[in-house]
Amino acid sequence: MLAVGPNGVGKTNLLEAVHVGTQGFSPRTRTESQLVRFGEEGARTGVSGRRGEVRMELEVTLKRGEGKRALLNGAPLRAAEQLRTLVSTLVFTPDRLGVVKGPPATRRAYFDRVLGRLAPAKATLPTEYGAAVAQRNAALRRAAAGLSGSEAIEPWSERVATLGAELVAARIEALGQLEPFFALRADELGLREVSLRYEGEPPTPEALAAVLARDLERGATSLGPHLDDVVLAAGSRDLRSFGSQGEQRLALLALLLAEAETIVERTGVPPLLLLDDVLSELDPERRRILATRVRGAGQALVTATDTAMLPAAPDQLFEVTPGEVLEVAA
Repeated sequence: MLAVGPNGVGKTNLLEAVHVGTQGFSPRTRTESQLVRFGEEGARTGVSGRRGEVRMELEVTLKRGEGKRALLNGAPLRAAEQLRTLVSTLVFTPDRLGVVKGPPATRRAYFDRVLGRLAPAKATLPTEYGAAVAQRNAALRRAAAGLSGSEAIEPWSERVATLGAELVAARIEALGQLEPFFALRADELGLREVSLRYEGEPPTPEALAAVLARDLERGATSLGPHLDDVVLAAGSRDLRSFGSQGEQRLALLALLLAEAETIVERTGVPPLLLLDDVLSELDPERRRILATRVRGAGQALVTATDTAMLPAAPDQLFEVTPGEVLEVAA
């Protein structure tokens, strides 16, 4: 599907609405009030389709002061974010280049979401580990203030070590699944010899004990996967520091395509791809490669300012104008 229209008419908003409707959250912001139009009290997005042979009707409603409500085939879900365990939606937007060139926290968050999609049974690991670190940090601050002894820290150190080791192992496993497809898709797009490298070691009780004095002084846990990073490299170059904007863009696109292929390999069900303004900075040959790859990857919604940017006829063509989306003859 191709959605076309001039800049500023709402193409990105369309993709955001589809993402909210299938994942329960925005890829742009965690401030839900920003999803509601100025002057309105609420918003609603509804999506219908199939996951394999199963018909799905998804609905997410937001009201100011009330939070989100989500329905699946008319039945309420406990939380809107449950939708992402049912439907895989991958999104490319220009502002997501932070995954490649941004700080380590951005990459950790990105790859932890990848982990959740590739291994749903391990999706809660990052949250559980983060909660253990928060409890250890609280115990450190209480001990530093003389409100408790250092022995109160030990159970949380053990918990951080156990969950941290599991999280590091799960992240490395997910990267191992992604990397072969990442290398293939990047090479196809002209970015050679790419790799994904995990930087960090599993925390151990011994290692945490060795930094206890420093942690007491700082009131924070100073080692563990909450501080680790993932290096995206081309040859010996870290693309964060030594990649051009074009190379960083290609790396992000290759990552998305790699994850899509990995999901299909593991589940047999292709994800929904949302590609915002992905064609504008690609040359004609790379546009052709991408169009061919996306056509074989399942359902995709692509935005562009002109139909000529897509070097293939879309199955559906939509024209976006302020406040309206109309299907037109492709």
